[in-house]
Amino acid sequence: MTSQGIQGQGVQGTRGVQGLPMPVPAAGLPARVRIYEVGARDGLQNEKTTVPTEVKAEFVHRLAEAGLTTIEATSFVHPKWVPQLADAEELFPRVAGLPVALPVLVPNERGLDRALALGARRVAVFASATESFAKANLNRTLDESLAMFAPVVRRAKDEGVLVRGYVSMCFGDPWEGPVPAAQVVRVCRALRDMGCDELSLGDTIGVATPGQVRALLSLLAAEGVPTEAVGVHFHDTYGQALANTYAALEQGVTTVDASAGGLGGCPYAKSATGNLATEDLVWMLQGLGIDTGVDLGRLVATSVWMAGRLGRPSPSRTVRALGNPTQPHKDQ
Repeated sequence: MTSQGIQGQGVQGTRGVQGLPMPVPAAGLPARVRIYEVGARDGLQNEKTTVPTEVKAEFVHRLAEAGLTTIEATSFVHPKWVPQLADAEELFPRVAGLPVALPVLVPNERGLDRALALGARRVAVFASATESFAKANLNRTLDESLAMFAPVVRRAKDEGVLVRGYVSMCFGDPWEGPVPAAQVVRVCRALRDMGCDELSLGDTIGVATPGQVRALLSLLAAEGVPTEAVGVHFHDTYGQALANTYAALEQGVTTVDASAGGLGGCPYAKSATGNLATEDLVWMLQGLGIDTGVDLGRLVATSVWMAGRLGRPSPSRTVRALGNPTQPHKDQ
């Protein structure tokens, strides 16, 4: 769809009150936050039915036109494990020409080969902070999984590709319970030592609270992991995702993962619910006077459109508040 079509849908498909949220900056927070949009990968991989490739490509295009500059496009995991993303080779060329960063997930060297063959310039590996999840997700011990990632990261860096290291179960694990911060730091340090440019701290089952977030980020900084290299990835299982994000912002974090419409979960952790909704994050950041570059009206319209394709309403509170076209509205 053209930009004009997106804009028209944004005006007709959302409602709101002019001037809201009212920007009231808070001391000590960053002036700008980069939203690392994961809906097209982390969101759609958890769908029970496979979304057609053309719909996924349209989703990525719409997200880009809404102003998101980093959009995780797909995963080069073996189709046996994530059949919903089995079309990575078909999808990536359809979005590769967009003027945005398009990272992709690669689980091993074979996945990296497939991504590099299509011209991917940003990749991500997916590690665990706990033994139990490493075994459930990767069928390896924690140390064995790190050893598997080492040649992937090294080859990617040799090719001039930027590498992100996801670290799941940073705050709690459904099998092991609370996760010691020192254990998370050990994995983060190992990924940084391999050459990962960026880390993403995952609250995979959504159990973190702000004090826990502050403590982990403080320990990482004390152990030599620079805050500017750290992003956060919160799930909203207990309604804590925005509070945890605010705590991370107070610690200097400027990269926040989010999923348009609140799509997603984790296929290997059944207690994991949806990701932090990008719209809810943008609403909070706009209210704090923090720049994201995102057009909230267009983003809401995109999530309403995707919800229609999936046949269910979005769990995002902001999408529900702004996305009802039958109510009076004003241009966002």
